[in-house]
Amino acid sequence: MATRDPRTPARTIHPLHAVLLAGTVPLFLGGLLADLAYGSTMEMQWSNFAGWLIAGAMVFTGFALLGALIALIRVRRGWPLLCFVLLLAAFVLGLIDSFVHARDAWAMMPDATILSAIVLVVAILATWAGFASLRAGATP
Repeated sequence: MATRDPRTPARTIHPLHAVLLAGTVPLFLGGLLADLAYGSTMEMQWSNFAGWLIAGAMVFTGFALLGALIALIRVRRGWPLLCFVLLLAAFVLGLIDSFVHARDAWAMMPDATILSAIVLVVAILATWAGFASLRAGATP
């Protein structure tokens, strides 16, 4: 069991940043599941659901990216840098995924499903990196 120096306060994540960071994963997951449902049923409403879920995920990702930038400015090294880079990658890939979903429902397959899966993995890694820094030096 590691002990930390009592003179250095444990870093905590801001509750709003935690909600925004954690909110990206279920929205991107919902987008991927809606893409998979559209791929198996060809019901066009699933592509609409996926587009809206990814748009919501982009809002969460944008605000989480802003929170990660603030954390990066305050700390300047370590896990906040990794979290910021991964969130930036998720934002850029999510934007591309949004553009793919804006196409006709027939034209978006299979690119939309592949991009949704990649963005989901990057969002999971970004969320992990955002919360992983809290465990370093923490006491039970």
